[in-house]
Amino acid sequence: MDRLIFHVDVNSAYLSWEATRQVARGGLDPRTVPAAIGGARDKRTGVILAKSIPAKRFGVRTGEPVAMALRKCPELLLFPPDFGLYTRCSAAFAAICREYAPAVEQFSIDECFLDLTGTGAIYPDPVALAHTIRERIRKELGFTVNIGIAPNKLLAKMASDFEKPDRVHTLFPDEIPAKMWPLPVGELFTVGAATAEKLNRVEIATIGDLARTDLGRLQRLLGQKFGLQLHRYANGLDDSPVRAEPEEAKGYSNSVTLEEDVRTRDEARQILLLLADSVTARMRRDKKRAGCVAVTVRDADFKDHSHQRTLAAATDITAEVYATGRQLFDELWDGRPLRLLGISLTGLVGEGEEQLSLFAGGGRERQRQLDQTVDALRKKYGAAAIRPAASVHSTLTVGKKYQAQMEEEDGEARSHTAPPDPHR
Repeated sequence: MDRLIFHVDVNSAYLSWEATRQVARGGLDPRTVPAAIGGARDKRTGVILAKSIPAKRFGVRTGEPVAMALRKCPELLLFPPDFGLYTRCSAAFAAICREYAPAVEQFSIDECFLDLTGTGAIYPDPVALAHTIRERIRKELGFTVNIGIAPNKLLAKMASDFEKPDRVHTLFPDEIPAKMWPLPVGELFTVGAATAEKLNRVEIATIGDLARTDLGRLQRLLGQKFGLQLHRYANGLDDSPVRAEPEEAKGYSNSVTLEEDVRTRDEARQILLLLADSVTARMRRDKKRAGCVAVTVRDADFKDHSHQRTLAAATDITAEVYATGRQLFDELWDGRPLRLLGISLTGLVGEGEEQLSLFAGGGRERQRQLDQTVDALRKKYGAAAIRPAASVHSTLTVGKKYQAQMEEEDGEARSHTAPPDPHR
């Protein structure tokens, strides 16, 4: 049976979702003027997350500092990010998609795959169905999407990136030579700027050039696994399934880009405590424990350094994760001012799966129960109801700005479910 996959992608998601709110309030539609979603203009951590088409004409780019965007377009209308709004809008459009497809995979906050294989008797015209979904989302939710139709996820995603906004495109095997092969090689999914530059240096300029390149040559250039993947993608080959349920998390992490350089060990430890508190709470919520802790720092020269340690016994206890993170930081930090601090937990096991330590005592279980009590109180009264316990670090004096910033960045991280491209 031939597969039939849709890829639904919200057009300029963050800006579109803010626009629906502004229009509902009787305000100006940000999509019609130079506008963007971004952090505060007076903070160096603020970047452009989304921009309108009129803003793009001024050269405003996603990912650039807000200050740079304002120099290009002084009249830029700037809205702060609201991840609560984005999560609600994401759930709403995904719910419409689920009315039509037996399997829907939420690939990121603003895109999902629909597997409509075997539904020909119900929906004999896939293009007409895509238009139905597109129009429902626009009329009921107030924003637009592109929909790509293809026999696999790769081609469906490529198709949805064709002309925007509010369009439906197909990309079937017989359309690949005309629609996909003439595109620059950098537009192939998973080909980042560095890989595109490497390919261009050996005169592989288009996706078609890549498709026609000898596989062995590609693997010598890019490595066995990545070379094979790109060769298959360039030829439109992909057998990955649409996963109706999200894959189980392989780890938990949280980091914060600091408004001001951190210069003292005490201040860094206080921030690490907040990070450990946040990330262990998320892990406990999912009934997981971690066997490995890692700490990452970024210095004023934008260089990242990491250090990790495997634990004697998997844990979900904030105090234990913080203690290990503090040791790692002390071994890692050379005293240079820091722009970013992060902590991550991997080597996950479920509750009851970890190997018991012969030296674990009642104190450890009491600490776990205390953490669970704190989690319950925060769930009832809000995340800010209880700060990290003073018994963990009695000299906690970190200001509210770090707490608020970490909560905001943690919300952003949890709102993005797509895995990062390691080759970008």
